[in-house]
Amino acid sequence: MGPTRSPATATRSAWHDVPRLQVRRFAALAMAEAPALAEEILSEIRREYPHLPVVLDESGEPMALVGIRRAIEVFVQHLEQSEGRPTVPPGVFQEFGRGEGLHGRSLDSLQAIYRMGVRLAWRRFAEIGQQVEIPPPAMYELVDAGYEYLDGLVDQSVRGYAEAAARQAGERLRLQRRLMELLLAEYHRSDPADALTERAARVGWPLPRKVAVGVLLRPAREAVAPAVGQGVLLDMEYEQPRMVVPEPDAAGRPELLNRALTGWSGAIGPPVPLADAAKSLRWAEAAVDLMERGLLPAGDVLYCTEHTEALVLLQPEELIDDLALRCLAPLAHCGPTHGRRLAETLLAWLETRGGAPEVATRLGVHPQTVRYRLRQIRELWGDEIDDPDRRFELELVLRAQRLRGVLGETRRQRP
Repeated sequence: MGPTRSPATATRSAWHDVPRLQVRRFAALAMAEAPALAEEILSEIRREYPHLPVVLDESGEPMALVGIRRAIEVFVQHLEQSEGRPTVPPGVFQEFGRGEGLHGRSLDSLQAIYRMGVRLAWRRFAEIGQQVEIPPPAMYELVDAGYEYLDGLVDQSVRGYAEAAARQAGERLRLQRRLMELLLAEYHRSDPADALTERAARVGWPLPRKVAVGVLLRPAREAVAPAVGQGVLLDMEYEQPRMVVPEPDAAGRPELLNRALTGWSGAIGPPVPLADAAKSLRWAEAAVDLMERGLLPAGDVLYCTEHTEALVLLQPEELIDDLALRCLAPLAHCGPTHGRRLAETLLAWLETRGGAPEVATRLGVHPQTVRYRLRQIRELWGDEIDDPDRRFELELVLRAQRLRGVLGETRRQRP
């Protein structure tokens, strides 16, 4: 039981030297006084801590009174037997800790109550010790044993407190998941408006004006959930965890997210009104798909609003591919290398709307080379190259091919 001179563990101690007859007399008196002592302790506790609820057991007796009385009896029995370590009464003190956890209080007041109980019990034990002439050194050891016994009671309460905290955390995660499911469902706008409000209130989540939805890629299967803060809803049950960020444009929000998501990758959809959260989720899922295919940079959490061109041009693959077959048909017989150079020149010309010198600067080649290629382009497409609609289609498919890596990067002009 900790202190080497306590009655619980010492093979030779002042308490063990007390004659057995005196020990039995002490134990008998203390056991007889246990009910009254428990009443006195509970009465003092209620006076000092009037906010504590009174919980009755099945027989209608206060659980606290039962627990205090049983704790006293177990301790006294141990003193008489002087064998091993006293077993802390299970259940009641664990229930005390569980109650503090469920009501959102800390264990500080409960520990203070336990210390008060030990002081009151020691005062009465000291009187009994004098009555049966227990030597002072033995009584000092009794104090040490009492506080060590108190540690066991506190451990029981801590266990109950931890169980309550875990249960509450699990319940909050369940309610939070239900809120996210409703929020991200395409059909939720047909539900009563107060359904969303009620679910949000149950997890203490103020309904924001705008949200952004993120999809994350786990850095490892055993990765711990990122500390995104209580304001951000996070569901780790998905293979690709989801999160809902309230007011994503609020001051400091991006910086907080960046720090919390260090080591993670994924995408955060565009800010949308709360009712359109599912749309933000779709864009985030599309961005993650492109990341996994190597078409968007991986390794960090990117923002969809910074990659609009790629998301718009690379998502409708079938439509863009079909348009590319039709628009770039004139290049079919030019050979792969030459065809690619003509396509890069055409895109640079469409983007700059300039002459050979501007296009040459963008491509990093000689202007005469550009003039030669532009003449070939005009021969291949004819008058269609001057049609605004055809030029727009050509720029779309060529930009998409550049994003896919089919065409090389050009030297972008900066404003």
